[in-house]
Amino acid sequence: MTDRRKFMHTLGAGALGALALAATGRARSAPGAPDKGTGKKIRIGIIGAENSHTIGIGKTFNEQKMFPGVEVVALWGETDEFARNAAQKGGIPKIVKHQSELMGKIDALIVDHRHARYHVPAAIPFVEAGIPTFVDKPFCYRVRNGLKLIEIAESKGTPVTSLSGVGYGPEVDDMAAQVAALDPDEIRSVVVTGPSDITSKYGGIFFYGIHTVERLFRIFGDDVEAVRATRNGGRYTFQFKYAAGQIVTYVPVRNWDVHVAMSQGMRQIKPRFKVENGTAYMYSAIVKMFQTGVEPRSHASLIPPIAALEAMERSVHSEDWELLLIGG
Repeated sequence: MTDRRKFMHTLGAGALGALALAATGRARSAPGAPDKGTGKKIRIGIIGAENSHTIGIGKTFNEQKMFPGVEVVALWGETDEFARNAAQKGGIPKIVKHQSELMGKIDALIVDHRHARYHVPAAIPFVEAGIPTFVDKPFCYRVRNGLKLIEIAESKGTPVTSLSGVGYGPEVDDMAAQVAALDPDEIRSVVVTGPSDITSKYGGIFFYGIHTVERLFRIFGDDVEAVRATRNGGRYTFQFKYAAGQIVTYVPVRNWDVHVAMSQGMRQIKPRFKVENGTAYMYSAIVKMFQTGVEPRSHASLIPPIAALEAMERSVHSEDWELLLIGG
């Protein structure tokens, strides 16, 4: 029983206060609007234009002006076509030919490549220069590279973070609160779903799998020891082995759902309210970091999801249990 309760207690760090909400039931009410920031002027630069997120970021800050004083002033694109398309559709006024040209023009950086292998190399010069940096998920493609970026950030005192819109915000907090309120001795198993593509040219399981892993770790904690892939032709699933002995099964399908198998049957865990724009809370956290230096999550929490994705990648080939190598 102690180990099973330990599994539930690992929720605390991932749910960011959701345990308290579960105890009071206050999570049933929809949250207030996301914080609009301090009003401090922040000039943002973006590296990466292939991803459609760059257009969304530009629209959020420049056209909708959701956060007063914060604007995207320039971007660098992988190709001229990508850059022009993102700049035009996102309302971003300047395109630079070289990433280094952003230096001196920006107060904060967003790195937004489709393939995570390019994230850390792009971020390092700016983090070294003390420029607060948000790295779109996944934070990195390999644990060792993520640890390197964190080491630089900590040595320079530069704020750096990464978030998934699917794994961050009040709806996910409420789901974590509901799970935390369950009797752990009644939980038999957990099934989570979410899209993925192990053959994606943008990093295989990393490209979409990061969303489900971030969501899973936010709700159930990241104390996972090993992951195993099971394949049958073109179909596959993943199992996560928690240190306390629980097994979570990840079934790759389109929707992000969470089901808990209780002794009395299956129970779906879903938010008890709907927010109009869930990603606005993620943007709010990013703006807060840019304006105040306060990071929305610990550096240590950035690494386990990447270690899990690496283990999933290895297990796709071995179809055996693969350990999470947190230390790179």
